[in-house]
Amino acid sequence: MLFLKEMPRDEALRILKAGFPGLDPVEVEASLVLLCASKEVLEAHEAQIADHGISRGRFSVLMLLKHMPGYTASPTLIARTLGVTKATMTGLLDGLERDGFIKRNHSKTDRRKISVELTRKGFKYLEKIIPNHVKKVTSLVKGLSKAEMRILIDLLDKLRNSLPRKERK
Repeated sequence: MLFLKEMPRDEALRILKAGFPGLDPVEVEASLVLLCASKEVLEAHEAQIADHGISRGRFSVLMLLKHMPGYTASPTLIARTLGVTKATMTGLLDGLERDGFIKRNHSKTDRRKISVELTRKGFKYLEKIIPNHVKKVTSLVKGLSKAEMRILIDLLDKLRNSLPRKERK
């Protein structure tokens, strides 16, 4: 994914507006600031996860399973929840199973049905890294007051709710 390294200044936005009548420079600036902030937060998050020797995708699978009843879910549910393809999910599960963090269980009545279960090793791994992960993730918003954090949450929720949603399969 490509993003701007630096934000365009007021002059660049004025020039852009001159070439595109009806363009609102404030809307453009808000969108660009959001994209740049998102990129930087995502990079910080991925770097922190990588410090623990795991990818964001694998970490997401483990965290999802940790919060499921019985620490179990179907590969289809995991893929749908994380917004990845079945092929991507298969690769993630293969690696996690190879490392002993999850195990696949086949249904006794229908071998086509598989459930994915977080193993004790996977659970212990998460318990070990979550405190540091939470500390680092929350440090990303330490520059804001509690009131500003609440405003940011409300604004981002409002923005997310106004975005068009892809149809769920």
